[in-house]
Amino acid sequence: MVSDLLISSRRNPLVRRLRSLTTRAGRDSEGMVLLEGTHLLQELLLKGAWLQEVIATDHWIERHHQLLENLDQRIPIRRVTEEVLRAALSTVTPDGVACLCPLECFPSPSPEASFQLLLDRIQDPGNLGTLLRTALAADVEAVWLGAGADPLSPKVLRASSGSLLQLPHHRFGPDGEKAVQQMEQKLTELALQQVQVVATLVPDSGGMLQPIPYWQLDWTLPTALVLGTEGAGLHPRLQACCTHAVTLPHSPRVESLNVAAAAVPLLLERRRATMASTMQRSG
Repeated sequence: MVSDLLISSRRNPLVRRLRSLTTRAGRDSEGMVLLEGTHLLQELLLKGAWLQEVIATDHWIERHHQLLENLDQRIPIRRVTEEVLRAALSTVTPDGVACLCPLECFPSPSPEASFQLLLDRIQDPGNLGTLLRTALAADVEAVWLGAGADPLSPKVLRASSGSLLQLPHHRFGPDGEKAVQQMEQKLTELALQQVQVVATLVPDSGGMLQPIPYWQLDWTLPTALVLGTEGAGLHPRLQACCTHAVTLPHSPRVESLNVAAAAVPLLLERRRATMASTMQRSG
């Protein structure tokens, strides 16, 4: 239902409300998540999730009649000027729309997940968004985050193309020390459940676990892949909880790979190995 009222003042309470939802405290307080842009709105509709409201410019509304026809007519569509939308959102150049949905729209991990990704204090929103998008492409069934960047922040949601709408996740914390403690407990639980807990290490890293090239691991077994934070890598206490270790061999001219880049072959190797195993059994 499109509102007759056009909000044109940046002092309108709506602006303050939307700005608060760009922060974790605001989202937790209201139990609501802000999704910025047409693509995330489309992803929300594809998932069939419940929309609370839509905020859009007249220009956007004029160009998206077909999309709006798919909305429940009871969902309010609040009209704002482009100036108001720019003031309210974190996107430098908004494409004309944002929407709100409850936190409950995002799925939680299941204890039966056979392929899990654990991320130790990933700091960069772009890296985290890329990791989440790759995880969805690789059929990861659960993601556990040890503090770091907020996965529901607008930057991460944009970088991940809304992957968390389909990817069950849980964030430990709120601070890094608490997150490491909770991650330790989780890794220990997984190992006791006979899940292979796989650390990602640089070649010749030393320590208790000697990493093998990632393609030598049996990825068809229940697996939890653990990736460390940018720069410092995996926390030693978390590394001590791992049962296996893999490495991604690369030229010595580069000291280490970006965590999001390194995750791509590792995560997709699991999918390749599973597909190959299925083809062998059927053949």
